Order: sequence, then C-alpha cells, then structure tokens
Amino acid sequence: MNAMLQDHPAFRAEALRLKGERATRARTLDVFDPYTGTRVGTVPLASVDDVRAAFDYAVAYQAKLTRYERSQILERAAALLRGRAEAASDLISLESGLSKQDSRYEIGRVADVFKFASIEALRDDGQSFSCDLTQHGKKRRVFSQREPLAGVIVAITPFNHPMNQVAHKIAPAIATNNRVVLKPSEKVPLSAFYLADILYEAGLPAPMLQVLTGDPREIADELITHPLVELVTFTGCVTIGKYIAAKAAYRRVVLELGGNDPLIVLEDADLERAATLAVQGSYKNSGQRCTAVKRMLVQKSVAADFTDLVVEKTRAWSFGDPFDVSNQMGTVIDVAAAQLFEARVNEAVAVGARLRIGNRRNGALYSPTVLDCVDPSMTVVREETFGPVSPIIAFETLDDAIRISNGTPFGLSSGVCTNRQDAITRFINELRVGTVNVWEVPGYRIELTPFGGIKDSGLGYKEGVQEAMKSFTNLKTFSLPWE
Repeated sequence: MNAMLQDHPAFRAEALRLKGERATRARTLDVFDPYTGTRVGTVPLASVDDVRAAFDYAVAYQAKLTRYERSQILERAAALLRGRAEAASDLISLESGLSKQDSRYEIGRVADVFKFASIEALRDDGQSFSCDLTQHGKKRRVFSQREPLAGVIVAITPFNHPMNQVAHKIAPAIATNNRVVLKPSEKVPLSAFYLADILYEAGLPAPMLQVLTGDPREIADELITHPLVELVTFTGCVTIGKYIAAKAAYRRVVLELGGNDPLIVLEDADLERAATLAVQGSYKNSGQRCTAVKRMLVQKSVAADFTDLVVEKTRAWSFGDPFDVSNQMGTVIDVAAAQLFEARVNEAVAVGARLRIGNRRNGALYSPTVLDCVDPSMTVVREETFGPVSPIIAFETLDDAIRISNGTPFGLSSGVCTNRQDAITRFINELRVGTVNVWEVPGYRIELTPFGGIKDSGLGYKEGVQEAMKSFTNLKTFSLPWE
C-alpha cells in the first residue's frame, strides 16, 4: 500500500516546495517511512545563509492585514484542510508512522486550531480603564491595544504531532499579523510544507510564513540569536529547551517541554473507567505525547484489579501497519526510539519490576507494554519515556500519591480518577503541574484553552490559541482626556 501512496496528490512537488526559494537546492534531506524504512520524500537542507535570507525577506514585509482578512485566511485554510483530510492524514502517517486513526484525528485538531484562531482574530483585545477612581485620579481614560512584534518569530516544532504542533505556532501568529520562520523537525518536515501550501492557497502572503528544513546542529544557533528574532517558541525536549533559553539571551522564549504525567487512581474509582482512560492515555499517538500517561499511580488496595484490567485492554489494543485502518497504533518515530523503550523496560525488570505484557520490538514497531511492581526510582518512570509504556506504581495514602506525583523534575499535566471531593481539591491545589484533569487523561484539552507546564516542563507561559496570541504581541497603553 505504501508504494502506491508515492503517487498520491499529497506528495506532489508543491508539498516539498519552499516558498521564496529560500533554501540551497544542491543540498537535500531525505525523509523516511518508519514502518517500511523507505524514502518517502526529500526536502532542502538549509544553510546559515538561507536562514539569514529568510529573516531579511520577512522583515522587508510589513503585514497590514485587517482582522477580517486574517480571519478569512484562517477560515479558508480550515475548509481546505477538511476537504483534503485523507491526503493530509496519509502524509502524516507516511512520514511519522502514526496510525491512520491517529493521523485522521490530528487533521481534525489542526482544522480546529485554524477555526479558533479565525474567531480570535476578530475579537477586540483592548481594554479601557477610568482614571477617576480615587481622590488622586483625573478625568482621563486609559486604553490598551495589542500590536504585532516588530521582529520575527522563530517557531521550532517536534516530530510527535507533525501538523498540529506547526498549526499551534502558525495560526496565532497569523491572527496577530506576525511574520514567522518555522523549522519543523527534520524527521517529519513534509507535513509542515503541506500545511504552509494550504495557507498560501488560502491567501497568506508568503513573507508571513517561511519553512526552513535543515540540520539543527548547523542552523539552530542562527535561528535563535539572529538580531531580527524577537521571540522563539519551541516545543520539544528539556535539554534543547534549556539550551534555547540560555542562548536566546534578551529575547522572549516560549518553551513547551517534556512531561512525566501521572494518572492517579484512588480506591473509590470505577476501575473499568479508569483503566480505559489509562490505556487511551498511554497508547494514543503511539504514546508520543508530552501529556501521555507516563505513570499510573494506583492505590494499593485496588492495584491488582486495576492492573489486570489494563493488561486486558492492552492485549486488545491493535498495532502494526499504520495504513491498516483497523490498527489503533502504528510505529514510534524511529528504530532508535523503540530500542530506548525496550532497554528501559528491560532495565526496570532487572531491578524488580514485573513485565505483564508487551516489550516486543520489530524495527520502529514497539508493542504496547505494561509493567507493575514499579518503583519511582526506576529510570522508566524517573525520566520521560516517550512511548507506549504503562508503568504501574502502587501507593498507600493520598499523601503518598501527591508526593510521588510531584517527585520528578517535570510539571506538565495529570489525570485523577476519584469521586472524593476532598481528594480532588487536594490534587488541584497540591499537584505541581500546569493542568489537573478529573476523570480524564492528562492530555485532555481543546485547541483554544491554555496549555503548558512548570518546572522542567516549561517556564509557565501557556500555549493554546488565546495564550499564544498574547505571547506573540506587545501590549501598548495610551490615555486621553475623558469628561
């Protein structure tokens, strides 16, 4: 089936074309299908000179699109994408190995991002304040308005959501009249080009979005430190995020980094419902989500029954060829990632964990895996294991659950399964994370809502369309006499 997809319209030349001829055509980067190992596309390999040219091209253009024009571009892009959902999801599955079920879902989310951004572009973001509120006041009124950045936004996106991560950077920038230079992951660049072409077709001026593909070791420093860069928005691993924060110096940075998100199950919970959430949270998107369930913290009195249910549901979770639409899960991003998960599980078993199911690997295909008798000190749960692994940790008391949950450097999200109001209140107030979802997976959100973490999961700034639009603008106040 994959061989036939080479001629699919989604993989036509325009999906690989870099607008404005910004890249050095003599150098290219190959893109491979993780499932078959075959080459599925080639993109330009940008140089430092290409990066500099992209910034010059961007700043030479002053965006003056009205709110209506910005909204219409985003609205048209959403409609175009929905009309080409199968072609777009094929492309995601081909370059990332994600199942068709996952890639189809991602296309819907991308369209939602554009839809929400089109609405927010129309919203009046100003405020006004009366000045005669105290005896020291005057008959004046203060107003505020948001303005686009004077410089260029650099957006750097990861592999795990090849199109949606890109949309979350680009759509808020368009909605606020900003110019963006985007560097997608070199592992999944085709989806970024595809999405850019849809936006151009929808009417976006080319200087407002340029896609550069290349080796981060060669071009990353220029992307971060160029004098025309005003803000860097990055989603990816902690190590690179901290490097960007240090290197960017006196520039704004918005960092959405890793997670080690728990699903916490108390003894009063409906275990069937909790186990269903557990496997969905662990295996959707091949477990490659910063908000995936990375640890299952279960009260000891129900741990055995809960584990049996998770094993049963894991056994039923179908995986394999991403283009077999009956499969719920495809591959992970590459062979190296699958080997890492296998090694961490083997290490955990060697020091006392029990393998209940899984830990089978074939190239980049890695089976859904359940471990119990897991100790919080084991690498598989101490570090972020970015794949379809379900480690189960038993705890005694509510205090233990909170302590274990908070006992990692990460602080992104969490899910809680209990009906006890006292426990829910404590989790909301005491878990050191950006999000607490009651009776949901840690990753639940809509594209509009604030999203982000603290500690090693981020600096506390939020993504999501509304919050990103705030980050991508300057707030100006002005006052007038007011009788």
